[in-house]
Amino acid sequence: MRLVVQRVSGARVTIAGKDTASIGPGMLVLVGIEHEDEQSDADWLVRKVLQLRIFNDDEGIMNRSVVEMEGQLLVVSQFTLHGSTRKGNRPSYIRAAKHPHAIPLYEYFIEQLRSLSDLEVQTGIFAADMQVSLVNDGPVTLIIDSKNRE
Repeated sequence: MRLVVQRVSGARVTIAGKDTASIGPGMLVLVGIEHEDEQSDADWLVRKVLQLRIFNDDEGIMNRSVVEMEGQLLVVSQFTLHGSTRKGNRPSYIRAAKHPHAIPLYEYFIEQLRSLSDLEVQTGIFAADMQVSLVNDGPVTLIIDSKNRE
């Protein structure tokens, strides 16, 4: 699984001109799932997201987690995170998981975020044509991959 995590002062998902999810300060989490990903990948990423210290403390140092600052989470599926441009300019998405595998793992990831924290977790709609808008705070953007644990 691969995540793009952005610290935001606000973010929203719009589908067919209608706002379907929105958050204030917190994190926008874009989630890409590969066909070989398992629940253990989601478990590791959930812990990482909830414990990332990317929010400023009283001294202006990134030393607080989203849990500590009681932020919100907006989780959006994004299969293009596994796009490959190795063989030209048109990305290949062959590594991205098909719906029967990806949807349960995406839902499990969200369920674990909710069960392991008291945070508000909003979501996009899997496979919908979404417009995602955000105000990246910092900017702070991280790429986290469960297959390359750093």
